[in-house]
Amino acid sequence: MADLDKKEKELLGILRSEGCAENVINHILAVKNTAMRIASEVKVPLDLELLLTGALLHDIGRSKTHGIEHAVVGVEIAKRLGFPAEVLNIIERHIGAGISREEARELGLPEKDYIPQTAEEKLVAYADNLLNGDREVSFEESLERFKKVLGPEHPAIKRYIELHNEIESWKR
Repeated sequence: MADLDKKEKELLGILRSEGCAENVINHILAVKNTAMRIASEVKVPLDLELLLTGALLHDIGRSKTHGIEHAVVGVEIAKRLGFPAEVLNIIERHIGAGISREEARELGLPEKDYIPQTAEEKLVAYADNLLNGDREVSFEESLERFKKVLGPEHPAIKRYIELHNEIESWKR
């Protein structure tokens, strides 16, 4: 645990040196806390250092932009800083409950799938969606927010429900 605390301090330093605002850092810390709490409740194997790193860096791109492209910008920053592909994937795939190739094209993102694949990617995306700023909300409340923003029939709604059900199935 001491190693994870040391890693967290190091990563918070990186976020600040890249210019992340304190409100973004507060959100990032809340996502990290939520992801690590859920990790302690599930039976699937997780790389906790990867989960911590991905949770803390998922919004590093918000140091430059707050648009949907913050995930792509975040990957560029993390790549420049030498982080491995597993961390880059968490950053890139945390937006929404994942974004399909078609949705990416419509949003002006590089055309590819941004759907979380690994348990760590899914957990960071899920934890991020359970946050309203730095306040954790219920799945139901976050789902209602999704529906209001995207519309009740948007494909991301189904993906978010599926992500929730999958993570719930991991619980002990």
